[in-house]
Amino acid sequence: MRSVQSLAFGAPAADNVTSDESHTLHSDTHLIRHPAAKQEGWSLPPHVRAWSSRVPTFGSILRYRLETGFSVGQALVLLVYFSVLVYAGLLKSNPFADPLRTGFVAMSQIPIVYLLATKNNLLGMLIGVGYEKLNYIHRFAGIILVVASNVHSIGYIYEWTLDGTISDRIRHDPMVQWAFVTLISVDILYIFSLPFFRRRAYNVFYGSHVVFFILFLLAVYGHQRSVFPYVIAAAGIFGLDLLIRLIKTRVYNARIRPIPDLMLTRIEIPQLNAGWRAGQHVRIRVLSSGLGWFGWAESHPFTIATAAKTPEGMILLCKKAGGWTGRLYEMAKVAGYGSDEGAFGRMVQVMIEGPYGGPGHCVFASYSAAIFFVGGSGITFALSAVQDILQRDSEGASRVKIIEVIWSVPDSTSLTPLVPQFAALIQQSIYAPLKISVHYTRASDKPPGKDFLHPGLTLSAGRPKLAKVLDAVISRAVSYGSGVKASMDITGVVVGVCGPEGMGDEVAQAISQVDDGRRWAVGGIEMHEE
Repeated sequence: MRSVQSLAFGAPAADNVTSDESHTLHSDTHLIRHPAAKQEGWSLPPHVRAWSSRVPTFGSILRYRLETGFSVGQALVLLVYFSVLVYAGLLKSNPFADPLRTGFVAMSQIPIVYLLATKNNLLGMLIGVGYEKLNYIHRFAGIILVVASNVHSIGYIYEWTLDGTISDRIRHDPMVQWAFVTLISVDILYIFSLPFFRRRAYNVFYGSHVVFFILFLLAVYGHQRSVFPYVIAAAGIFGLDLLIRLIKTRVYNARIRPIPDLMLTRIEIPQLNAGWRAGQHVRIRVLSSGLGWFGWAESHPFTIATAAKTPEGMILLCKKAGGWTGRLYEMAKVAGYGSDEGAFGRMVQVMIEGPYGGPGHCVFASYSAAIFFVGGSGITFALSAVQDILQRDSEGASRVKIIEVIWSVPDSTSLTPLVPQFAALIQQSIYAPLKISVHYTRASDKPPGKDFLHPGLTLSAGRPKLAKVLDAVISRAVSYGSGVKASMDITGVVVGVCGPEGMGDEVAQAISQVDDGRRWAVGGIEMHEE
């Protein structure tokens, strides 16, 4: 057999990484891969170390969480952004004496706010991250727009009140009338974007954004004609995003099944089997009257639980967490206990939009070890990523020597419905051994016995010790290897995280505590949070 190096350089390794990836969902029965059919030779994906692995100390500082889900790196980005705007707003100007300057600052934020609000934005494409990773900048730019608009308006209101002309201006000056419409629109956008509405009344948040985004553009143009280029830019961005989203939308028949132990609804779309990467998500609408009068109009995001080009197609696991997901679960339950058709699930028509998000430039199969810390329904992310790695490994297109999944759940019974799938994945892990550890945090009267578990699958009470697990994976990655895997270079450890907000903070802290010597020995540690 030829050496690994000659095979890696003698074949177009990148083809194995990118040729089967796409930005649009589709069906392609000719490209289904079978895990047992290993190709001749090895064509390894190239590995490029991220800057956080090259300067780990700096990377650890930037990963440090100031609060849940908010890091030092994000804070620095916003600080630089804010400093530029403060400089532009205050340079040789007093915002109380010269309210026009803050109007220009507000105007400059319009295209940025609209750009970062879209699902398909140019900045995300350039740096290889999903729109959800840039949402914190969108929210900050939106706050700047609101604050600058209000300071701009209050300055003029104060000035007109002093000279006694405010009533005449409001009654007779169309520019001032449109100014108040603009101000009301932007303030309503801010109010309905507060966490209270986003979490408890998402449809109110979303509907108000669509309506007042459009009204704001019309009103600001009516207020000041010179803002036309900014309005056109924002409208173009908004319209292009709608067009791309329409292009990325598909309608399929799907089967829904309830999974009571996990309080999930399983959505199966076998005809849809290509066009996404492991870790990406889609937005789905269920076109059924069973969800209520307006349930069909609601769109919800869910991580894809399978890799592309597999016989089972696309599978989504939708956790019962609110009104819409609760109604979907109940609809699946009614079907599950009804007619003969119900015994196998219920057929519904769904509208799928995507894919979005995902690991970006990070290629899991290019690392020496992959470890996934997931909680609850975050297991969908781990399932798709592991399945993708095993597929690539069966084709000789993976450097991964070790795969480990740590799944935290409230109740031990959550494991039961996924045991067959876990066992199948472990059996497929021929070249890179897979270990799955499930941890439950609530006392259970009848936890599954050890005889019930497949070798490589463990069940433990209590929270996982993240630092200990990470250290063990590093040790195995440095020393482990058999056959062709033993001669592969060490290319680092990738850590995937998907679960409650606090889980990402805990994993980031565990990575930061790894000794520099061990970090260099394993080729670096990189974190991807989904």
